[in-house]
Amino acid sequence: MTTESRADLVAAEDVLLFVNAAITATGQREFHSAACRQQLSLDFLHAYVRVNYRRVYAATLALDINDHNAVRIVRGLLEHARDASAQDRRTEGRLIAARLAALPPQRVYRLFRGLRAAKVNNRRTRAIMRDWLAARPDPAHDAVKYRAGLKTAVRHAHLRLDDGDAVPGQAPGAPRDTELGAFLFRPGRLPRYRHRLLDAWRRAHYEQGAVDELPFTVAEGFAARHGMKREAFLERMAPRMTRLERLRTQGQRRTAGASVLPADVDLTVMPLTRLALYVLTFDTELRRTHRAELTLALRTAARRAAGPHAGSWGRVAAVLDDSYSSSGSGEKRRRPLAVALACHFLLEALASPGAYTSLWTTGATDALLVRPWGPTPLGTRVLDALEYGPDRLVIVSDGWDNAPPGLAGEVLRVWRTRLDPDRRTAVVHVNPVYDADGFDVRRLSPSVPTAGIRDAEDLAALVELARFSEGRTGPAELHAYLDRQVARFVAGDRPGAPR
Repeated sequence: MTTESRADLVAAEDVLLFVNAAITATGQREFHSAACRQQLSLDFLHAYVRVNYRRVYAATLALDINDHNAVRIVRGLLEHARDASAQDRRTEGRLIAARLAALPPQRVYRLFRGLRAAKVNNRRTRAIMRDWLAARPDPAHDAVKYRAGLKTAVRHAHLRLDDGDAVPGQAPGAPRDTELGAFLFRPGRLPRYRHRLLDAWRRAHYEQGAVDELPFTVAEGFAARHGMKREAFLERMAPRMTRLERLRTQGQRRTAGASVLPADVDLTVMPLTRLALYVLTFDTELRRTHRAELTLALRTAARRAAGPHAGSWGRVAAVLDDSYSSSGSGEKRRRPLAVALACHFLLEALASPGAYTSLWTTGATDALLVRPWGPTPLGTRVLDALEYGPDRLVIVSDGWDNAPPGLAGEVLRVWRTRLDPDRRTAVVHVNPVYDADGFDVRRLSPSVPTAGIRDAEDLAALVELARFSEGRTGPAELHAYLDRQVARFVAGDRPGAPR
């Protein structure tokens, strides 16, 4: 192998390592590592890839990475703008604009505050902030709900607020002021506001009835200020709450020992992984009582996620990790188990009818009732799965094979080199947990491709990406894949309107 080809392979491995981290790592505590180790590991990876592979670093924004790393990449590109050529800056600008449009607004405003604290105020940064704010559907809503963030962005980018409503009574020739500007920077100057939401915020300081007109997160503070009872407040705000807000408050509204599902939440329209997380918050008895409704909702979400791939994967076997480590951590409670549960229903939809087999590490046979407990005998379960002769074997696990340690890797090595060298069975390992010490997701075997996974909905795309880590395709194919993803992303086919 020549020096150039070896360097290309190392670069491709570095790229895949970073992509796996950007999909799975959030800097929060995991079952096997503390938050500080996660953050240090991510700090190193971001700096290393940005300095050595800046174009790839920017292109990662077009992949299904999580919001935490998307924000870090945007900030890194804007803070170190001098390191990029003029052509690269144009490409980065389109990628940044597309990714910011897909991010939740609170994360974008937090990014803008970070840029101001870091004194990043170049022309491109101001243009990006201006264009993002101009695309917001209702500036008054942002002024009420994200007041501090909007004020920071307007000040930092030197923007003029023009919401079309000039403040009455201005002297002739004076600089034009608006209701929005007065609301943000001169509160109390106007006795009332023409915009309904701005005036509701003003009245909510002394009038309980105005609280119901505000966004839920803003109304919460006023409700506490007025001494409103929590249960009555939630009942009044139900029509104005988003689906996620209803889910977050459901536990507070549900009485102890309740055996009914919430009537005001349509489970069938929820994204698959989020629905799996929600199902796991219910105790075993509630899941058993409402088996039909929960199973229907999960299968509906899985068919929607499978899309055109439904029924096209042939015979599929899955090894799913429900060991104790799948309980996650305080910050990511039951996240690994929820990903495994969501993958179970998605793989059922992807397989040919009646051609799906699932094997949980604990030996559980009822997916709806799984809970995290016991060791991780991945090797035994992989052997059992291969006996079915599947076209595809998908392993969903954090990779901590410990009963006995290393058996899964040895089974896969022997299978790939001795029993199935022609690769009649496609094997892929998807891992929902970032390993801070290894700067990557933990792998089971060098002969089996591994990809990080955040949401089960991305499984089909990640299986395609994982093939690059198998060594059977070269760096040129990987970079061509990234170029296609960038073109698709900036054209508007984005991985994620926020889930």
